Amino acid sequence: MTGVTDSLAACVAWLEQGGVVAAATESFFGLLADIGQASAVEQLFGLKPRGADKGVPILLPSQTAWPELVAGPIPGLARAFADARWPGGLSIALPAAPWIEARVAREGTIAVRLPGESPAAEIARRVGRPLSATSANLPGQPPATRSSEVEAVFADALTEGRLLVLRGDSPGGAPSTVVSVSGNEYRVDRAAAVPTSVLDAVAREYLGAP
Repeated sequence: MTGVTDSLAACVAWLEQGGVVAAATESFFGLLADIGQASAVEQLFGLKPRGADKGVPILLPSQTAWPELVAGPIPGLARAFADARWPGGLSIALPAAPWIEARVAREGTIAVRLPGESPAAEIARRVGRPLSATSANLPGQPPATRSSEVEAVFADALTEGRLLVLRGDSPGGAPSTVVSVSGNEYRVDRAAAVPTSVLDAVAREYLGAP
């Protein structure tokens, strides 16, 4: 199935077949694809090319899926951030596992989050696999908050059967905050939905700092 749908089940089936789905996250519409399928990654980058320095944000179906995406153990500080702000608008960047395509990672790191309640989060849970979550827009354009906007931007892909759009709206707002973690060190790469002050407080508590 391609085109536009109201069915979560249809979206799940399309993703399992290596397709790309546009669905609402808790902020904007995202382009969802199973990053474990090479054909799905090809379809994703065919719809929205990205530079090698960009990477692709990832939605987890559950926190238990996190370790498979990361090279080495997940630092305790990263888990503290996740425990404090997941599910929600916090992406945590760590070294990517070797199996992840270089185009999906950003300079060897993978930024993941457990999404807040949204159609995209429900789809990820049903698929049970990590999904891409790059915004459903072309480079330089504002992110889409309505399925009708996605349909307009990707009209050719819909006609050609390369995209399935889940009807609906998303609330907009700030994108996820991105924090990189290395051991007990962290760096906020993008301050957005989760304030830096919140992360600083979590880190102080975890590290036992005054």
